Amino acid sequence: MPNELLSQEKFEELTKELDDLKTRRRKEIAEQLEYARSLGDLSENAEYQEAREMQAAVEERISKLEGVLKTAKIAKIAKSEGIGMGSVVTVENQSGEGHKHTYTVVGAEEANMLEGKISYHSPLGGALMGKKKGEQFAFSTPKGTQKYKILKVE
Repeated sequence: MPNELLSQEKFEELTKELDDLKTRRRKEIAEQLEYARSLGDLSENAEYQEAREMQAAVEERISKLEGVLKTAKIAKIAKSEGIGMGSVVTVENQSGEGHKHTYTVVGAEEANMLEGKISYHSPLGGALMGKKKGEQFAFSTPKGTQKYKILKVE
């Protein structure tokens, strides 16, 4: 698994989630399984099947988080090197009506378009990395080449 860049805040959030899953959630599910077993025949026991499915989902999430956290690197923001992790960037689309958008460049675990957070792995995020205010750039998408201009970098 390649190293994933994370902000310090996201690293701490994922660490807390992992701790909660390993302690509180595992215990809750174990109690649900124990209760479901006490009901008798497991082959037709919906509570037991549901608890087993929740247990599998929790164990899968624990495994994913452990993998991400083990290989994660905390992103250092160096404004002098141009746009990087944590940069807040306002861009203007030069390919159409000139719409302006503001995005925060984040790691894949933090990406959320509704919050304006784009991954540095995405086509736009990757194209922004290392650029500076005033630069124009282009990148390919399934809808064709997009051209943007960087209006502001924070």
